[in-house]
Amino acid sequence: MQAASSTQSTSPSLSYNRADWQRGYRSLKQEFDYWVDAVTGEIPADLNGTLFRNGPGLLDVNGQLIHHPFDGDGMVCAVTFDHGKAHFRNRYVQTEGYRAEQRAGKILYRGVFGTDKPGGWLANALNLKLKNIANTNVIYWGGKLLALWEAAEPYRLDPATLETLGLENLDGLLPEGAPFSAHPRIDPASVQDGGQAVLVNFAIKTGLSSTITLYEFTPDGKRVRQHAHSVPGFAFIHDFVVTPRYAIFFQNPVSFNPLPFLLGLRSAGECITFRSQQLTQIIVVDRYQPKAAPRILEAKAGFVFHHANAFERGDELVIDSVCYADLPAVDPDSDFRQTNFAAIAPGQLWRFELNLKTEQVQQQLLDSRCCEFPTVHPQRVGREYRYVYLAAAHAPSGNAPHQAIVKWDLQTGDRDLWSAAPRGYVSEPVFVPRPQGKTEDDGWLLTLVFDAARDASDLVILDAADLSQPVAQLHLKHHVPYGLHGSFTPQCFLS
Repeated sequence: MQAASSTQSTSPSLSYNRADWQRGYRSLKQEFDYWVDAVTGEIPADLNGTLFRNGPGLLDVNGQLIHHPFDGDGMVCAVTFDHGKAHFRNRYVQTEGYRAEQRAGKILYRGVFGTDKPGGWLANALNLKLKNIANTNVIYWGGKLLALWEAAEPYRLDPATLETLGLENLDGLLPEGAPFSAHPRIDPASVQDGGQAVLVNFAIKTGLSSTITLYEFTPDGKRVRQHAHSVPGFAFIHDFVVTPRYAIFFQNPVSFNPLPFLLGLRSAGECITFRSQQLTQIIVVDRYQPKAAPRILEAKAGFVFHHANAFERGDELVIDSVCYADLPAVDPDSDFRQTNFAAIAPGQLWRFELNLKTEQVQQQLLDSRCCEFPTVHPQRVGREYRYVYLAAAHAPSGNAPHQAIVKWDLQTGDRDLWSAAPRGYVSEPVFVPRPQGKTEDDGWLLTLVFDAARDASDLVILDAADLSQPVAQLHLKHHVPYGLHGSFTPQCFLS
């Protein structure tokens, strides 16, 4: 891997090799449990706790390839740090669908993003049952470790062994099959709860119109607030942001034609069309006044999967998001392993400034570098902040796989970059504050990196204040397929 601290890249050619990148999209069918004894550098003695990561670990079923990685069964990894040592464990979430397909040795369910049952459209027509793949995020809250997939209930896992304990309805809150977002946000100091942290999450039921339900939970897992809001139109919303007073959603300008899905001709994801002539609807929900109707403001068309942060500034709301010029269609005949990066618009960091008095929205491009998976210091969530960290392309322009971690200083405009190019591919960075840390960048960034040179993955620890060189690289004995989201808890879980 190559380490670099810079504001620009001058590489005249591609920083990646397609065959290298593709190797990160292989199933990991073994489940491991071991202390990591191959370490370059030194694990900080005061980095203690557990990093949980989730993502599609199974990209085929008995050799039958899935059509899109988002359809892959969830595999949770846990890296536990204990006074300078680290332990790795991974296990598949034993969902009903995962167990059924493993017994049958073949694909039994349709996937949201194009995976079909064998047998053509006749085998898939009118088959609307989707598999809960529990593959998007994992979070420890209220004494429960939850594997999340936004279209259904969470699965609860044992945090020490990762054993699947079963579906979790949150003490009767969620009916069978009810959605629960995979993108909760933690308000670090809730005004309505005496300054304690609360977990805020949402659920969406959508069709010709949509209903957004907002939930808030105290650290003991108790639900303290729940309210639902109707908004017009079909909603494809993956993430949201919170401030002390508001929850904010971007309703992307898309339409959904269910007929090809019902007839078994296309998956649900293949029936979504981006509408560039429409405006993005920004939905502002007042957390203080749950009975108040949401405010809806409009911005230029764009597609947002992930937001970095939001904060209040007088009568304005400021939201920083990774925005795409459009949403590439999922083609039934495509192979995601053959992605033509040059033909796809990159995600870029944008700022949206909402004036709640005039209902005007101003948009500004903050960084043109291809990026995704933004993260900030957890104590700055919903507050004005200085630093955002992202997975990014090695080069400053164009679209490419994520090979670097970028630190963006919103105050000075400076960028700091650590790159794993030419043979490394990074995942979402997770920010872990240093105990008794004094500054916003006093902590570590944890990211899983697939190293094609070793044909295995590393857990890389970066100093959030200085990305010039890794603090430590934990060399795993195997690869970990490219994942989605994760979280860190200061509790050490070891079986």
